[in-house]
Parts: sequence; structure tokens; C-alpha cells
Amino acid sequence: MIPLPSGTQIWLVAGVTDMRKSFNGLGEQIQQALNENPFCGHLFIFRGRRGDMVKILWADADGLCLFIKRLEQGQFVWPTVRDGKITLTRSQLAMLLDKLDWRQPKTTRLNSLTML
Repeated sequence: MIPLPSGTQIWLVAGVTDMRKSFNGLGEQIQQALNENPFCGHLFIFRGRRGDMVKILWADADGLCLFIKRLEQGQFVWPTVRDGKITLTRSQLAMLLDKLDWRQPKTTRLNSLTML
């Protein structure tokens, strides 16, 4: 997991992104479609058409970082919203990257008898 400074927001970019884009193309998409500054220090997560790859663009103190994860099997869970952005928590980001449904996390309760 990326060690994020406190106050860092995590934005999931809704819809499908052309995965051929790199730093400049993704930064331009952040500026044009989301009206955000790609150098603001927040994370922006993009997904490709097939759903098996995500790119994360993040600006730290030294410059832009681009992280890519491609799945060998399956797809990332993605919202059906076609445009805009959705904020995620750090826990939801971890769930997303683990192919779990981050939209409706379920808590598990331990039975008090199992703890004895």
C-alpha cells in the first residue's frame, strides 16, 4: 500500500479510460473532465475498458507517480456511473485492489463463544 500523507483524498474516476494514456494524458483528463489539479497530492484511479487493469496517478513532493495493476483473471469492481468521480477511503482502495466489492463492505462479528 502507498504510504499516503494525512488529508490525501482518493478519487475513483468513473467510466472507462484509454489505458494507453500515461502521465500527460491522465493528468489532462483530471484537469478537463474532473476540473481538478493532478499535482494536488490526491490519488486518481482509472480503469480500462476490459476491467482488468487500473492506473493510479499521484503527485508526491518530488513529482508524479504512476502505479499500474493488471489482473491475470477477473475484473476490478467498478461503479456503473459513466462520468465524474467517487471518493474512496483507504480501506475501500485496499478492497478494490484485492478484487473485493468495496461498494458494500460487510463487517463480521465474532461469536463470543469462539473467543473462549
